[in-house]
Amino acid sequence: MKAIDVMVRDVITVGPDDDVADAVRLLADNDVSALPVVDEDENVIGVISEADLLHREEIGTEKQRPWWLEAVTPASTLAGEFAKSHGRRVSEIMSTNVISASEATPLGEIAALLERHRIKRVPILRSGKLVGIVSRSNLIQALASSQTPSNAGIAIGSDTDRQIRHEVLGRLGDEDWTNFGERNVIVSDGIVHLWGLVGSADEHKALLALAEGVPGVVSVSDEMIPAY
Repeated sequence: MKAIDVMVRDVITVGPDDDVADAVRLLADNDVSALPVVDEDENVIGVISEADLLHREEIGTEKQRPWWLEAVTPASTLAGEFAKSHGRRVSEIMSTNVISASEATPLGEIAALLERHRIKRVPILRSGKLVGIVSRSNLIQALASSQTPSNAGIAIGSDTDRQIRHEVLGRLGDEDWTNFGERNVIVSDGIVHLWGLVGSADEHKALLALAEGVPGVVSVSDEMIPAY
């Protein structure tokens, strides 16, 4: 399997000039641990994560050192910490060392990146532009999808499965009654697995109907969690 087979396509992002307070609300409201930072041309220039927001003056968690230790701490380190705790714009606190991957990156390499860099999600880029994101939970979803009895021993990620997934995500994006494309869809051997929270019973039924109506779909595995 590759990143393209499991990545979430509709990614929530922020801009470098956005207020930190707005980024914090997006993290909390969407229950995500990090947001890619994109410029006006949709190029990824950074990431703002929970780790960048741990030491904030608003909640009294700025880093504190004994005077003698602060005296020998490099000025660049002190300046960086001050920006993290007092910055008001995303560009002032974001991490610019972006660990990313391409759509063709195997999931094994994605897992290695997550582990090696101790991060929870990896932006997926195409020519420097954001096209999706793969998180730890997406890898678990892929594993769970591969363990169903009907898929035992079957490798997920055939061209047919990718075409079905592309069509399902495209149809989801065309509908105003749902933002389910921000969750995840995995297709294995023609079976569409729908993962994520659903806001109403009607949306739940409509999502199942939408997936069932895509040509080539064998069945739909309902992995959705009702939030109603």
